[in-house]
Amino acid sequence: MQEPTGLHWGYETSKRSGVRSGVLYPIFARMLDEGWLTDGWEDPNTLTENRPPRRYYELTDKGRAELGAVLQAARRDSRFRALFPRTA
Repeated sequence: MQEPTGLHWGYETSKRSGVRSGVLYPIFARMLDEGWLTDGWEDPNTLTENRPPRRYYELTDKGRAELGAVLQAARRDSRFRALFPRTA
């Protein structure tokens, strides 16, 4: 996520991450169950396009801390080394 503290739409997250929705939404469901995410719906009264409201997801403080720990562990794991650029 480019902006971890913002609201994120599932479809947008799927497209940006390259993770298929059939994989992403079960992950979101588990993260919601664990308290890492909250969710809600776009206010239909604010829509300017003719479409249904979108569901959004937002990281909780617990989610930011837990995901930070996961990323730190991944940085130390040689299997994921290529995902993280080296810093000077």
